[in-house]
Amino acid sequence: MSRRPYVGLALLVALGWNFLAARSVGAADAQVASSEEPSAVWNQWRGATRDGRSTAAPWAEGVGEEHLEQVWTVPLQPSYSGPIVHGDMIFTTETVDEESERVTAYDRNSGKLLWERSWKGAMKVPFFARSNGSWIRATPACDGERLYVAGIRDVLVALDAKSGEIVWQLDFVEKFKSPLPSFGFVSSPLVDGEEIYVQAGGAVVKLNKRTGEVLWSSLSDGGGMGNSAFSSPVIATIRGKRQLVVQTREKLAGVSLEDGSEIWSQVVEAFRGMNILTPTIWSDRLFTSSYGGKAWTYELTQADGKMSVQQKWENKLQGYMSSPVLIDGYIYLHLRNRRFTCIEAETGEVKWTTQPFGEYWSMVAQGDRILALDERGELLMIRANPEKFDLLSQRKISSESAWAHLGNDGNQLFVRDLKNLTVYRWK
Repeated sequence: MSRRPYVGLALLVALGWNFLAARSVGAADAQVASSEEPSAVWNQWRGATRDGRSTAAPWAEGVGEEHLEQVWTVPLQPSYSGPIVHGDMIFTTETVDEESERVTAYDRNSGKLLWERSWKGAMKVPFFARSNGSWIRATPACDGERLYVAGIRDVLVALDAKSGEIVWQLDFVEKFKSPLPSFGFVSSPLVDGEEIYVQAGGAVVKLNKRTGEVLWSSLSDGGGMGNSAFSSPVIATIRGKRQLVVQTREKLAGVSLEDGSEIWSQVVEAFRGMNILTPTIWSDRLFTSSYGGKAWTYELTQADGKMSVQQKWENKLQGYMSSPVLIDGYIYLHLRNRRFTCIEAETGEVKWTTQPFGEYWSMVAQGDRILALDERGELLMIRANPEKFDLLSQRKISSESAWAHLGNDGNQLFVRDLKNLTVYRWK
């Protein structure tokens, strides 16, 4: 397979906006982060703060060919992992010939191949989900020194980010004597300081990021059939307490970073444990929505040194795989029924709901703009507007299905469809 990039000559369209005027409640008030001092790079699941917020260079006014140009693209084998970047490097994963996994590093500006590393690792997901492929799923994380890749067979691999050499590797099935999860390692790893947090081995686990040593394990459910953790954790300061917020297949919970003890928890109704969204957090509130359940906002309260959960509202909307973005007090969510909706975060009132789009959207927000990539390869630019669905621009950018999450850093947009990695540039 040729791995030389070819340069695209497409140009891009635009509509104009004031980047500095908009303010996100999610970014400003939630104190949600992946590390104590998150950087602007798109170095992990949904960006540095894991909430889909972009602090990159201001976007152009649209996504047409007048203002968004293709810089380079490389052919790849399939993956659901979102591309991530750190410095001048971009990283992506592949499942190769249904036998092994490969992680690859490119120069983000030229597309030059810098290194690649492979290991044996493949499995088949349950038959009812097999039509969408049994590819590597979780998005890696990079701290600048090392890259952490979650292989589908419940294996976490730490690699030197500059050379690609494997530093350590942990097989959770072997370590915890847990069954192989039926959907594989789905939850994306989170790096914080000297530690890394994962949902694997049928539990929530804290590791020393330099050695792979297990520091604690919490919220064990035994793993196995039906027990893949779909949601990816975040770190947030709520009621003055910095904590790991995780969504297992059964509940939403706050976990102590120090010892893994459960600080609070809330059962979340879902069909067959399909709690997939990354929790959305602002101030002392948490939002989630599930397949086969509803949409809820909870408030954390504190009395006598203990935290408890109170439901603020619920409505009948069902999320699915697409984590929402929170902008100026409104939640923008793609639903199980393929529609896109706007919900007032304080009250749960549905402001509007669209006609159906694709089955999945990955969303990135900047100011009052939302970029959404659906699995059919359609890229949309939307103005966050609680009064109406305000579609500013739309463009077909891939003929392949695109289930991996969008990436955005500097003036570049990173798109990983099923067979290619493509870098675009705002002009």
